[in-house]
Amino acid sequence: MELEFLGTGAGVPAKHRNVSSIALKLLAERNAIWLFDCGEGTQMQILRTSIRPRKIEKIFITHLHGDHIFGLPGLLSSRSFQGGDEELELYGPPGIEKFVKTALQVSQTRLSYPIRYIEVNEGIIFQDKQFSVECRLLDHGINSYGYRVVEADHEGTLQVEKLEALGIPAGPVYGQIKQGKTVTLKDGRVVNGQDFIGEKKQGRIVTIFGDTRYTPVSMELAKNSDVMVHESTFRKDEEKMARAYNHSTTQQAAKVAKKAQVKQLILTHISARYLAKDALELEKEAQEIFKQTKIAKDFDIFEIPLKE
Repeated sequence: MELEFLGTGAGVPAKHRNVSSIALKLLAERNAIWLFDCGEGTQMQILRTSIRPRKIEKIFITHLHGDHIFGLPGLLSSRSFQGGDEELELYGPPGIEKFVKTALQVSQTRLSYPIRYIEVNEGIIFQDKQFSVECRLLDHGINSYGYRVVEADHEGTLQVEKLEALGIPAGPVYGQIKQGKTVTLKDGRVVNGQDFIGEKKQGRIVTIFGDTRYTPVSMELAKNSDVMVHESTFRKDEEKMARAYNHSTTQQAAKVAKKAQVKQLILTHISARYLAKDALELEKEAQEIFKQTKIAKDFDIFEIPLKE
């Protein structure tokens, strides 16, 4: 499981930062990629990565401001040209279906695959045996959502050393034992598979926010996340401006991370006025409150390791 940042800028594209898009890479888990937001130029950013558009299984849109959706028509069209033929699920606030369908209709674009549109409300919006996704409404002046992705717990691993110590040779029987079955061996011994399976490992939690003011909802949604991705449009001394423009400061994002007891905070949605040196200052501001903070750059990749 990895997060790859395709665009980390706010509002308009800049030479050093494209606008918002994040790929949650689940290649080992389900041979798929989930995209969060798709600002203008996202498909150009993808060309500079190893991501294949046909692997994009789901797209989650946080809100309908242009810097988060203007890349959708182009990416969806290119996915068709590049061999994508499996259904794509597109989640977002009411209006996302109308936006995409209008763009495709006006440009007379025909896709080689179906799109399933899911216009979201608060609550669990997706769940299968591997993952669940919950969304909550934030505070941005327009419907803007945060998404909490929760991985199911991992089954315990087979304790091969214990089996070998008992002289149980490797073979098909190991598969039965791994399933927790009670097995009768050739020599007559009966073993309970449950005795040879390690403890379950808790699944990982990733929370990705849309644009938002500082709000208690954020703490609830991000609670105990392994990684929290939060916007950081303004400096710590610009709280009034952040509130006026429905955004957050560096230290407001850090306060959310601290109160939610997350393990790692990643800042994104950085204004184009902050160049490399200035951006590091933003990181330091957040670290004054929450030490485990990183500021994302375009094409940064963050691995989310399995829990111990």
